[in-house]
Amino acid sequence: MVVADDVGFSDFGAYGSEIRTPHIDAIAANGVRFSNFHVSPMCSPTRAMLLTGVDSHLAGVASLYVATPLHHRGQPGYEGELRTDVVTIATRLSAAGYRTYLSGKWNLGSTASSLPSARGFDRTFALDATGADNYEKKPYLPIYDEPPPWFADGEPTDLPEDFYSSEHLVDTLVDFIDADQAAANPSPFFAYLGFQAVHLPVQAPREFTERYVGTYDEGWAALRRARHQGAVAAGVFPATAPPANTPEQADWEALTPDEKAFAAKNMAVNAGMLEAMDHHFGRLVDYLTGAGLAENTVFVVLSDNGPEAGDPAASAIFDSWAEDVGYRRDLATLGERGSYAIIGPHFARAAAAPLAYYKFHGGEGGIRVPLIMSGPGVQARGVAAAFAHATDIVPTLLELTGTSDTTPAGKHPITGLSLAPALRDLAASVHPADAAIGFETAGHAGVFKGALKLVRVGAPEGDGRWRLFNIQEDPGETRDLAAAEPERLAQMLADYQAYAERVGVREVPASYSPGRQLLINYLFDRTMANLAWWVAGAGVGIVLIAALVRLIRQRRTQLNPR
Repeated sequence: MVVADDVGFSDFGAYGSEIRTPHIDAIAANGVRFSNFHVSPMCSPTRAMLLTGVDSHLAGVASLYVATPLHHRGQPGYEGELRTDVVTIATRLSAAGYRTYLSGKWNLGSTASSLPSARGFDRTFALDATGADNYEKKPYLPIYDEPPPWFADGEPTDLPEDFYSSEHLVDTLVDFIDADQAAANPSPFFAYLGFQAVHLPVQAPREFTERYVGTYDEGWAALRRARHQGAVAAGVFPATAPPANTPEQADWEALTPDEKAFAAKNMAVNAGMLEAMDHHFGRLVDYLTGAGLAENTVFVVLSDNGPEAGDPAASAIFDSWAEDVGYRRDLATLGERGSYAIIGPHFARAAAAPLAYYKFHGGEGGIRVPLIMSGPGVQARGVAAAFAHATDIVPTLLELTGTSDTTPAGKHPITGLSLAPALRDLAASVHPADAAIGFETAGHAGVFKGALKLVRVGAPEGDGRWRLFNIQEDPGETRDLAAAEPERLAQMLADYQAYAERVGVREVPASYSPGRQLLINYLFDRTMANLAWWVAGAGVGIVLIAALVRLIRQRRTQLNPR
């Protein structure tokens, strides 16, 4: 299972991109590309569902913990780490005789009971943070005071001097697999490869970035049009459907030449980072092929959510912090060690094109992402239009490995369905047309039911209104059907309420936005930490004063005995 970070719907070459991803495209050519696969708009909830097959609320990761409202923290479903009463795919396959490995981003807890080494993985090299620098062990946002926590087999670890995330994560995974393949009778294996590409900070070696210099000089609107055409040509977006029509907030032609050059270079770094990820993934495939393992390996390649639109550099706080930490934003070295590239909201829209919105939003651009599967049991070749969900991955792998009936069960049953029917027949459906599949993350909520989607898009760009779309005919979400079909709207609202009650959704305040909540949580946590030190210091002071008073009294007693 290969999980890319913040890769948009049309970012892979196989989905219509100008970015070169030949190794991922080769996997796609030998298997099935899903054009209607959905995840959470935030990374941690998606990863919880990918690994358990259970809704993220029931798994304990309803939202990104650092952006969770303070009064939700610690409540059922909002623990911020995988609950111990859900079972991971690693635990299930381990019980069936598989060796299990994880290399890369985890972000599902760093306690003794929540690290991957405690959740079924035999060998691990794990990052438990929302993101990190790709060259060094240092934080990537001002909300983090400490370097990002990396763990090797459950113990804190450091990074090598020549670290580059995509390269090192593949090297580590190859080492894990190769060590066990040397055994006389090697076991089958399950590997989870969590790339940092293309999460902030966007960074890539110069040789990859240089391949895209000039590619984005026409700006984001031109790229959105090209991505729409590419997605149609790739067969992952209907030729008859209009693309999303969410307006740009800035006009490319209104930028100065220097501003254009800087924005285009940031996007070139992003493309370079994705191609570098593909290059190193190709090294993994080459290893498996050379070891005679590739032909018996199922590959699952996907993204955890839509593209990142945040621009921390727009804040004066970030500029001061970045200088202290050692980040620079000069054009010449953008993407290289010590630099910090950001694509921002306009190019993020293009990365999600032809869909609406991006990461942190419930529009299709935030939650519809690439999913590619190939290998044994994947008999079809081409594009499957069947609705698919993050919770479907675990039951699919259990069916393909023949372990569905032999693995341990948790408190909460798997809610997803196996995608195997669509892997055999591209025209097959997976979920019944009358099945209501709910979702909610940080106020972005809705229900999928057949061809329909009820959705509420919240802050920072949405208005919180419920809208109804036929995403089979209109995946760009351009025609709201709510007013025209009030009965269907009412029924799907009832479906959502039933889902919310079942999984324990807690509504965010009307004023909620992820960026604001990140800052609130950071200030609160820092204040509490300082208060704890003050209380501890005061306690020590009181103890010392009491000891001093006792000593003085003892001395007086010795000098003036009664």
